[in-house]
Amino acid sequence: MADIEVRSEITGKVWKIEVKTGERVEEDEPILILESMKMEIPVAAPKSGKLVKLLVAEEDPVEEDQVVAILEED
Repeated sequence: MADIEVRSEITGKVWKIEVKTGERVEEDEPILILESMKMEIPVAAPKSGKLVKLLVAEEDPVEEDQVVAILEED
């Protein structure tokens, strides 16, 4: 099984975390929501798998292309 890096597409702040470590996610399912310029931007799973590590917390600043989570591919 391969590890998959989940990256932010924008600079912003973590507004809400949608998935807990250990939970399974489907491809394109939101893992967390970023707030940027008063907009809510979901960061979705690029593939199906299990969330093994969340690298940010709510209110954390996030840069564009930053790894925010690690998934273990099914």
